[in-house]
Amino acid sequence: MKKGVLSVAFAMVFGVAAMATEPIDGEKKEVKVEASKVTWKAYKVTGSHTGTVNLKSGALLFEEDKLAGGEFTVDMTSLVDNDLEGEYKGKLENHLKSDDFFGVATHPTSTLVFTKVKASGKNSYKVTGDLTIKGITKPVSLDVSVYGSKATATLKVDRAQYDVRYGSGSFFENLGDKTIYDEFDLVVDLEF
Repeated sequence: MKKGVLSVAFAMVFGVAAMATEPIDGEKKEVKVEASKVTWKAYKVTGSHTGTVNLKSGALLFEEDKLAGGEFTVDMTSLVDNDLEGEYKGKLENHLKSDDFFGVATHPTSTLVFTKVKASGKNSYKVTGDLTIKGITKPVSLDVSVYGSKATATLKVDRAQYDVRYGSGSFFENLGDKTIYDEFDLVVDLEF
């Protein structure tokens, strides 16, 4: 019995050592969150609002200098509006953080995990990923460009898929000029 346990222990140790010496296929590059920026733009019948939200963490995976994956966590509590000032700015930010929109008290982070990356040009990629907002995960498509130690991404997000219903014509009728469109844009500028 002791001999069998000892053999298993040796096999495990040497098996792990053999795995540790195999070359790594990809290179994971951590995103510099302080130098990176996520800008949002949301639309309503009577205009639009723009703002930012901070990355909490993020990394891009490269294989042979080609983008192969990525994962990001966004700090939803950092969500701010950039086109209003004073009382109206505070009201909008508080409303966006409330349960009417993103419910940041319950869901302080959102995540994006790349599931498929396909080159579409020399430095461009079509990416599919799983976006999680308010605990709901849905697939999204985005365009990513990589130049040196910087990357940019653009995507449209349909908030209705994440149970963000306030002012949505998809859930409520007769909103008139109070309608807020379901899709909003994200532009992401990354440094790594």
